[in-house]
Amino acid sequence: MIGGSDYATELAFVRSWTDIAPAITVRERLARLEKARELMVASGADALIVGAGTSLDYFTGIGWSMIERLVAMVLPLEGEPYLVCPAFEAGSLEAVRIIDAHLRLWEEHESPSALVAQILRDENCKVLAVDPALPFGMASKIGKAASNVRLIDAAAVIDGCRCVKSPAEIAIMKQAMQMTLEVQRRAARILHVGIKASTVRNFIHETHKAIGSNGSTFCAVQFGRSTAFPHGLPQDDVLAENDIVLVDTGCLVQGYNSDLTRTYIFGTPTAQQLRIWNIEKEAQLAAFDAAKAGISCGSVDDAARAVLERHGLGPDYRLPGLPHRTGHGIGMTIHEAPYLVRGNKTMLQEGMCCSVEPMIVVPEQFGIRLEDHFYMTEQGAEWFTQPSFNMMEPFA
Repeated sequence: MIGGSDYATELAFVRSWTDIAPAITVRERLARLEKARELMVASGADALIVGAGTSLDYFTGIGWSMIERLVAMVLPLEGEPYLVCPAFEAGSLEAVRIIDAHLRLWEEHESPSALVAQILRDENCKVLAVDPALPFGMASKIGKAASNVRLIDAAAVIDGCRCVKSPAEIAIMKQAMQMTLEVQRRAARILHVGIKASTVRNFIHETHKAIGSNGSTFCAVQFGRSTAFPHGLPQDDVLAENDIVLVDTGCLVQGYNSDLTRTYIFGTPTAQQLRIWNIEKEAQLAAFDAAKAGISCGSVDDAARAVLERHGLGPDYRLPGLPHRTGHGIGMTIHEAPYLVRGNKTMLQEGMCCSVEPMIVVPEQFGIRLEDHFYMTEQGAEWFTQPSFNMMEPFA
């Protein structure tokens, strides 16, 4: 299970994933726009602007990245949305557009902000909810061009839509998580004394591609002392006998992320290492058990910390203990609302998806992080992936 194989053998056994989740439909995207409108009314907004990036993809299926030229959707309370785009990109936009929309184009010498302002005037908009991911410079120019329009933060609208996943979204994420779990399992098998972390990262990237994604979206491989730093050290670790191994990685499937961490021992653990691993496992399960519809996100973090404090760790963010939040939401971005952090009064509800990763750090010695994700159902939380079994058999 840990070691005993090699890079070429494990990669050769990988096959492209066959249980493919259905794609998000146009009907679902239109329902997202209607939900956004409901939340706009609650926020007092007459229109919503969403810039290029994951939120534009979420609502329209247009998977363009943010650049210096404004590409955006303006959604009024009624009627079709508007798509604002550079004129020379019109053909590319039409090739990927899957929802009906008014197309508004601007030439290179023209002001896209003035074009947005004209749309707002045409729609008699007085309050514009602005995508928090829209660069400040773009938002500021829109505010100046539409001086009679009040700009407000659209986080309540966008997060209110994106933080609750549909069955279709959950199915895609299940596929992504299971793919990464298989990659993690095979990565553990190629370990041997002297292997470099960079070699393991390369293997994980290649295996993520072989199994059906475009490769790893991120990958952290840490050995020994480096595991005591949540995001590692700027060095290429070399594996030694009895090192703790921490691997945190994920991929994208149809625009949705996986994100799993496994921590285990290459060799024989010390009594302290085994104790801390078992406390980490207990804290992870306590947080999972606390996750129920109608319970605050902050209370899930509290449940994990209560376990640590009962074992003499912490309190708060003190080390040895948990130096960061217990978990984060996941979807089209790796970290998104809702966050399982102290004081977060957001109530868990059916469809929310979060990580549970109450990492324990023993300064300058080692760290243990077990990360799996759950999705909320009417009955409570359900795991996307089966958590680690024990420190020596993480993939039971």
